[in-house]
Amino acid sequence: MEQSIRAQVQQAADAASSRNATDPVALDVSGRLPLTDAFLLVSGSSERNVSAIADAIDERLGASGVQLKRREGRGSGHWELLDFGDVVVHVFLEEDRQFYSLERLWRDCPLIPLEEPAAAS
Repeated sequence: MEQSIRAQVQQAADAASSRNATDPVALDVSGRLPLTDAFLLVSGSSERNVSAIADAIDERLGASGVQLKRREGRGSGHWELLDFGDVVVHVFLEEDRQFYSLERLWRDCPLIPLEEPAAAS
């Protein structure tokens, strides 16, 4: 997987963390899907938190020049999908993430290691 894609995944994970997202999991789906290379899955604790996490990811990647191609679920507060082309981010309400269990569905895909976000000073 290209380093630029790994960097996008890490930036998205850092942005999600800045809004208190939990349980980040990044998957390399490049060998299974022709349309994208990576999934990032994160959870939010409330409907409002899910929206805030998605907004933060959109802002951070947009500021880095990564264009959002599509956003689904805005306003539902349960699951927002952000499609950046090479990276697709799924932001779930905790209960919905357990219900849909994408980690189980894509369990054959390799994990992409994520670094802990730098502590704010």
